[in-house]
Amino acid sequence: MRLLFIGDVVGSPGRDMLKEMLPRLKKKYNPHFTVVNGENAASGRGITQKIANQFFEWGAGAITLGNHSFDNKEVFDFIDDEPRIVRPANYAPGTPGRGHTFLKGTNGGELAIINLQGRTFLPPSDCPFRTAEHIVELVRKRTPYIFVDMHAEATSEKQAMGWFLNGKVSAVVGTHTHVQTADERILPGGTAYLTDAGMVGPRNSILGMERETVLKKFLTGLPVRFEVAMVKPQLNGVIVDMEKNTGRASSIQRIIIDEDHPFME
Repeated sequence: MRLLFIGDVVGSPGRDMLKEMLPRLKKKYNPHFTVVNGENAASGRGITQKIANQFFEWGAGAITLGNHSFDNKEVFDFIDDEPRIVRPANYAPGTPGRGHTFLKGTNGGELAIINLQGRTFLPPSDCPFRTAEHIVELVRKRTPYIFVDMHAEATSEKQAMGWFLNGKVSAVVGTHTHVQTADERILPGGTAYLTDAGMVGPRNSILGMERETVLKKFLTGLPVRFEVAMVKPQLNGVIVDMEKNTGRASSIQRIIIDEDHPFME
């Protein structure tokens, strides 16, 4: 069983890159499940129904979110009615949307998708560890294939989640920082781990934003409005192979596509 996960899609450059590359990636890797993080898809902040539908048309089976889940207010109009979109499960009870979902695979298998948000350097939320423990126990009764998108700032918190869920889920992959890490591995219990999948967005930028604006913020401390950089994009993601029936990860491979790493069909 193979999962293709695409990192945070940032603004229109990221969307354009996803539209171009996702069908080609699916043709090359032939994944059973395709998941995309879309929390920065609408001008870097949140997602709209139009954009979500485009992601599905281009080949995404499900969309995960993060701390920008509700930045675009349009999301309140559709998130409750769209089971293919998940926001962090450890948000307060009563928050619109859902924190986990199930995705049917191309071969009839089923993947449980759990979205979590870290608490270090991010707005307050319920404990992601206890939330994960509860949901994993629930979904394991239905499928052995379980994917966790850990949307967090701190590497230590992401690593802690990986070890906490070691042997209990198929993969824990981090999002949020927009910088792909090179620490992919299979933990001893059979859980694939990567601290951050990276982003699909402007390459010569600062985390997808215009360099000049971010530099002004650092140099002056004055309030500024960050805007998505309109430059050539990159694409980051990851492929995870899972053993049939057990859900244990057997391999994990990073995906990097940019000017220095051209896509090979």
